[in-house]
Amino acid sequence: MHGLFARQSMKTVAIFGGTFDPIHNGHLQSALELKRQLQLDEVRLLPCHRPPHRDTPSCSSSQRLDMVQLAVTDTDLIVDEREMLRPGLSYSIDTLKQYRHELGNDVSLCWIMGTDAFAQFDQWHRWQDFLSLAHIIVISRPGAKLPVVGPLAELAAQYQCSDENELQVRPNGSVLFLTLQPYPISATGIRSAIASNQSVERFLPTAVLNYIHVHQLYQ
Repeated sequence: MHGLFARQSMKTVAIFGGTFDPIHNGHLQSALELKRQLQLDEVRLLPCHRPPHRDTPSCSSSQRLDMVQLAVTDTDLIVDEREMLRPGLSYSIDTLKQYRHELGNDVSLCWIMGTDAFAQFDQWHRWQDFLSLAHIIVISRPGAKLPVVGPLAELAAQYQCSDENELQVRPNGSVLFLTLQPYPISATGIRSAIASNQSVERFLPTAVLNYIHVHQLYQ
């Protein structure tokens, strides 16, 4: 090999954040598909304690964390509870700075988000600093469109990488857009279905479904 990708591959750590209210099979499917397709060494699920840009989750932080831990039991995904332990609003940039300090500069760090989140990314706290700390992996979401003008369109045009291997040879600085197998329901849809006594068995890990029943969540 010659050029950029002749460089030695780095360890790759990807962060999949979310409120996980509740975590469902679509989250797990996406995380595992990403890990396999991009040959990531680790995918860490990061439950958000207090999201700055969303409504307060329906369940408590501890309940959502419990469900994530139950969901990953038979997988090689990792649960990271650092935002649950940090007081105040959960700013992703603070989390990334913490990761980079812990991992050093010889590890490739990737932040996973959907196209719906990326479309609002310029409203995030210190969003301009993200690529100095990590790569961004943007997963297509049904019905969500990418900005075609403005700062995010410019960000994508300047930093988009066309070769997935770039994530393994640089610690940060690229934006990768991916289309994964779509999943037919969202956490919002699951909460609504539970509230109206519809079956959600096929959308949730059994342990998560049992937890929701035992604690009478989303009624």
